[in-house]
Order: sequence, then C-alpha cells, then structure tokens
Amino acid sequence: MISRRLLRIKALLILYAFNRKKGDNLDDAEKELFLAINETYDLYHYLLQLVLEVVDIASGKIETAMQKKIPSHEDLYPNRRFVDNPVISQIEMNEALRKFMLKSKFSWSVLHDIPGKLFNELVNWEPYQDYMKSEDTGYKRSRKFLSRFFTEFIRTSEEVHNSLEEISIYWNDDIDFVTMMIEKTIRGIKQDSGPLHPLLDMFKTSEDEMFAKLLLRKAVMNSEKYLDLIDQNTTNWEIERVALMDTHVMQLAITEIVEFPEIPVKVTLNEYIEIAKYYCTAKSSTFVNGILDKIIREMRDKSMFKKSGRGLIGEPGFKKS
Repeated sequence: MISRRLLRIKALLILYAFNRKKGDNLDDAEKELFLAINETYDLYHYLLQLVLEVVDIASGKIETAMQKKIPSHEDLYPNRRFVDNPVISQIEMNEALRKFMLKSKFSWSVLHDIPGKLFNELVNWEPYQDYMKSEDTGYKRSRKFLSRFFTEFIRTSEEVHNSLEEISIYWNDDIDFVTMMIEKTIRGIKQDSGPLHPLLDMFKTSEDEMFAKLLLRKAVMNSEKYLDLIDQNTTNWEIERVALMDTHVMQLAITEIVEFPEIPVKVTLNEYIEIAKYYCTAKSSTFVNGILDKIIREMRDKSMFKKSGRGLIGEPGFKKS
C-alpha cells in the first residue's frame, strides 16, 4: 500500500501546481491528486512485471546458446538459478498481476529494449554473481536476492529512472517508495503461496484515501488563513520572500495538525521536516522547523486544534491512563 509519506508528497506537488495555475479548480486538483496516486499503484505492478521481462531475456539467451552449432559445456548445461528463481515464478503465476497487466496492455519491451539493457547490467552486478555462484539454493536465499534486485539494482538503475521520466511525470519521485512496496510484497510471499496470493492494496485503509483527499482540500480551502499565520511568524521575512515550496510544506503541516486529531503533532512535524529536506532548498528544513515550532506554540495557546486518542501522546498535559 502507498505510504502516508508519499501521500503527503503527492498532495504537496499538486498544491504547488494548483497555486502556479491561478484560478485552478479544486475539483480538478483533487482529480489530479488521485490520478497521481493511481499512477504510483500502476508503477508497483509494472516493476513487478519488469523482473519477468528480464527473466525472459535471460531465458532467450540460454535457448540461443543451446542452439549453437558447436555449443560449449556451459551452453548445454547453463546456470538457470535466476530464470528458475521460485519467487519470480510465483510472481509470474500471480492472478492479480496477470489480470492487471492484461487490462493495462503495458509492456517494457517497447521502451528502448529496457529489459535487455537491464539484463546486460545485471550479469555484472556483484550480488547477482554471488547469487548465481552460491551453494545455498534454498527458497529464503532466492527471496532475499529478489528483494535486493528491486531495492538496490532497480532502484538505482539509470535506465529505469530515465524510462520512468519519459513515461509519466507522476513517477519522478516514486521509485524509492514503490520498490519498498515490492520488497514488502516479496517478504509476504511464502513457499506455499499460490497464484491467488494477494498483492498490496492501493491504500492500507479507507482512512488513508480520505487522508489524502482531506489534506489537499482543506489546505486549499483554508489557504488564506494559514498563509496569514505563516506570514505572522516569519520574523523579518515577508511571505513573498519565503520560497513557495517552503510555504506549501508549512501550509500542509498546519492543515494536518488542525484536521487530523488522531495524528500526533510530533509525527506531523517530523514528516514535513523530512519532506522539506528533499523538496525545498538546502536550509529549508531548519527554517521550516523553526517557523512551524512557533506556529504550533501559538496555535496551542489559542486552542486552534485538539488532539484525541493516540494523538495526545507527547502533547502537553497528556497523562497515560
């Protein structure tokens, strides 16, 4: 399922685009938000399919070598550990993935021969070479290798990154999150898992879907009020001089604090400081942290938000029952 960190990032990018397009429609922005989220879920399936296409390339090379007029011993008795990886075989037989790919009609093979280029890189990848030579042929070893294939090899591949940028503007920031989704999927596959083994849902719960929707909508609807609050707390800075992305990060943080009583303030603050490190300027995280800290103190003094349930943890006056 798509993490809340990524949902926050998607909301931030859509909010940024919304404010760049003067007079944009909120309903359209919301549709774009969920289009971006759906694109991420598509990528989850496409990357699972990618390993199958790389395996097809490897299988084809084995078959070609065996058809040589004078095949070598290695040609006749190839190392099939990668192409016969049992976890990859389970992914190939997975009904949910098959149905999704049949409906999407998407194929990596038409994208500059990406599977072939990846296989050529893969054979020189040290973890692949270790896996192919390992005496451990057990299921756990095969599963561990496949996890590394996604979280290390695919995640850092320039070929994959360049292809994603060409295919969809919504995938530029997704690969780290999606490969972690796949790693979780692989961990959940057991030796006796059959073709009906479920893949991850798009959202962990319906609450996550509502979280994304409400976060964007309330940030836009209360934009003037929250921007005034930011302006009042940026000492010696006019709001126009504060980087636009910094402002949007703080705007979403304030929205989350006000609108989601079950989320602890500390969690919200930490999440947006981390997001600022990657989507704002070099010094933004420190700046955003300082301003939000002042704003939260003011909001708390004026009782502008209330926390309930586990959201009270870490709040002043909270007492564990």
